[in-house]
Amino acid sequence: MVKKNVLSIVLNNFTNDSRVLKEGLSLKKDDYIVTVVALHESDLLEIEEIQGLPVNRMRLKSRGWPKWKPIQLLKYLEFIFRVMVAYRNKVDIVHCNDLNALPVGVLLKKISKNKLKIVYDAHEYETETNGSKGIEKKLKKGIESFLIRYADQVITVSDSIANEYAKLYAIPKPHLVLNCPHYRKIKKQNIFREQLNIRDDQTIFLYQGGLSKGRGIELILEVFSQFKEDGNVLVCMGYGPLERMIQEKEVNTTTIFFHPAVTPEVLLQYTSSADYGISFIEDACLSYRYCLPNKMFEYLMAGLPVLTSNLFEMKRLVEAYQVGVVAKENTVDGFVAAVKTSLEMDSQQIKANVEKVKKDFCWEKQEKILLGIYKEI
Repeated sequence: MVKKNVLSIVLNNFTNDSRVLKEGLSLKKDDYIVTVVALHESDLLEIEEIQGLPVNRMRLKSRGWPKWKPIQLLKYLEFIFRVMVAYRNKVDIVHCNDLNALPVGVLLKKISKNKLKIVYDAHEYETETNGSKGIEKKLKKGIESFLIRYADQVITVSDSIANEYAKLYAIPKPHLVLNCPHYRKIKKQNIFREQLNIRDDQTIFLYQGGLSKGRGIELILEVFSQFKEDGNVLVCMGYGPLERMIQEKEVNTTTIFFHPAVTPEVLLQYTSSADYGISFIEDACLSYRYCLPNKMFEYLMAGLPVLTSNLFEMKRLVEAYQVGVVAKENTVDGFVAAVKTSLEMDSQQIKANVEKVKKDFCWEKQEKILLGIYKEI
């Protein structure tokens, strides 16, 4: 078989995008020639290899310009132009990560006179994201509706989102490729207790991931701030706009701790140092309502039962496999009740359930689906 050139396009700096990295490495292992194209930022290399995967970060002359929407459009157009110049007629398949990469793939396909194939990988419900509204939302829907017909395969990250796409655009149901970690047997660590001086008799509830609005962080901070006793503590590990808020809570309470984000290579060792994992996403938009966050699978791979908000996909997974507790209400009282319920569970049974489900939700299984999609085109 002639080796196919795959261009994976992502509009971030590609320093912490585990899904794009896993997909690229899986394709490379299957004898595709893969290059990731991303955005350059200061202190990062323009050309490098990450775990043997070539990365080309496009240096934009407009990158330092103000973040005003018309200027952002100019930056985007410059990115498209540079990708066109660098890769026109040089690739066989374009893997478009998220909606903002899809126009680039379609233009490359047009230039190739439709010889090039497109895989559209929607990492969330692209037109129903948190904060998307008004003209911007209508514009995104119009763009996606028009461009998705040029995709030879469509991938998404939850069954509900796949159903919505099929219904909305009258296309075959998109393939489901979950953002799961590689299968690993993780020996339980004690890093948080050692680094943050958390006692052995305290139960650690962990939130890891982006520290931004819409993730339920303010709510869980309020809950742990109210606890009069310190038997149950919260560790927030990650980075984002809410870091300072968490650090201020840490100073003023004995039940809240902050830990900076760690590299993907050691993440699950830290995760395993907790007792429960929290994914309390707010019902702020359809993308959140139908989400299956990668932190859910990270918690499970690290051996943690999970506490989740009452959102459809997370609830379905937790209840189907009996691997945690779903709050009855997405409120402070609902979360407090979920914490109490989690402490009353049969810990041995739930640990056995978590250990079993790890084999179902690992990248090795998702990789087979991804490679099958590529073989179809």
